[in-house]
Amino acid sequence: MTTMPKITPEMIRLYDEYTHVTLDRRGFLAKLTTLAGSTAAATAVLSMLENNYAQAALVAADDPRIKGETVKFSGPNGEISGYLVKPADSPGKLPAVVVVHENRGLNPHIQDVARRVALEGFLVLAVDFLSPAGGTPRDEDKAREMIGALDPTKAVADGVAAVAYLKSRPDSNGKVGAVGFCWGGGMVNRLAVNAPDLSAAVAYYGPQPDPKDVPRIKAKLMLHYAGKDERINAGIAAYEAALKAANIPYTVFMYEGVDHAFNNDTNAARYNKEAADLAFGRTIEFLKETLS
Repeated sequence: MTTMPKITPEMIRLYDEYTHVTLDRRGFLAKLTTLAGSTAAATAVLSMLENNYAQAALVAADDPRIKGETVKFSGPNGEISGYLVKPADSPGKLPAVVVVHENRGLNPHIQDVARRVALEGFLVLAVDFLSPAGGTPRDEDKAREMIGALDPTKAVADGVAAVAYLKSRPDSNGKVGAVGFCWGGGMVNRLAVNAPDLSAAVAYYGPQPDPKDVPRIKAKLMLHYAGKDERINAGIAAYEAALKAANIPYTVFMYEGVDHAFNNDTNAARYNKEAADLAFGRTIEFLKETLS
């Protein structure tokens, strides 16, 4: 019987560096092998560090409680596609939510998150920000490379277009929020700055916007951070100071003892059910209060 190697904080930090700072897979695997003690052990550890999308569907795509479809709409940089989902029995106009993916693009996990939010009574659009580059590929390394190659200003403009699209739909009540994770958390922060029609913004462990841009925010904010996420947490103090100075309503939650990406239940090494459930419950309550 093979014993699974222990996932150490050093391994998680190395993986975070690999997925967010560099795409040198060979160098990453060499360092991981050193930490794990052997190539076989490193392979086993990698299987826990990487996402397993076979575990993605807490809400199946064909769940009769929801209706989902791929939609396309015009953006300033070309056609944008996304996964639109809402409750199957919605009687009228619904509050709307943009869901923004991590730096792996619109994958099965984010589609499942969209379905989870829809079941709470929302019209949800999970945008594929890689649409202008041909759409999200199946290969995660390629997706990360494509995300890194995006023009940030153009990507934000595509997000603003997604907010406008949801706001204008006949099945929307005209109030739009956004929820994003990791890269998507940073995008939500930037959408709050650049989309005056955005009413609510929920950023999970996302990079903060430039403090000088914070006074432009019109949305109410909810910010979720992981206690062990030193890279992202370094920007919290400046962000909070700017929000306070601009009298922008916000709430910060720090989940101690958990890692970056603690909400991603397809990642065995970093997922923390207690923190994820608590954050999701807070998010849904906030969106209902703000968008209804």
